Amino acid sequence: AGAAFQYLLVQKTGAQKNVGLIQLNRPQALNALCEGLMAELRRALDAMESDPEVGAIVLTGSQKAFAAGADIKEMQNKTFQECYNSGFLAGWDKISVVRKPIIAAVNGFALGGGCELAMMCDIIYAGEKAQFGQPEILLGTIPGAGGTQRLTRAVGKSLAMEMVLTGDRISA
Repeated sequence: AGAAFQYLLVQKTGAQKNVGLIQLNRPQALNALCEGLMAELRRALDAMESDPEVGAIVLTGSQKAFAAGADIKEMQNKTFQECYNSGFLAGWDKISVVRKPIIAAVNGFALGGGCELAMMCDIIYAGEKAQFGQPEILLGTIPGAGGTQRLTRAVGKSLAMEMVLTGDRISA
């Protein structure tokens, strides 16, 4: 699928090679969603969407982490103005506009931006070790890429409020 990727493993799989498989591959950071990884993900999704042989896409991480959230180290020193003027988080919702079905295969942590990424997919399959959460409140902020709205639709208002306001996680 085009040029090599630094943060992803991308292949076509299945008996007829018609399933696009995108695996987040930044294990040293629990697949934290840095700008480079997100740019690569958009590129991989574009390639899969334009490939007529691909009928569906599976997005996954590792056994330990689907994605442990946005890369805090990358964003901790940015001011609001820097984020706003640079289009920070622009393109994060690419996954929600892909016309082919996308399945999130989640095991391990899907926290913050990782939880939001999974919720952007059309279907979520959660393994026994899956842990979903929006722990941004523990850092003094709130979910920033549509997590509050998507979580409410996924689990209902009461549980979404509890998760967002406490940082508590839920399992599969």
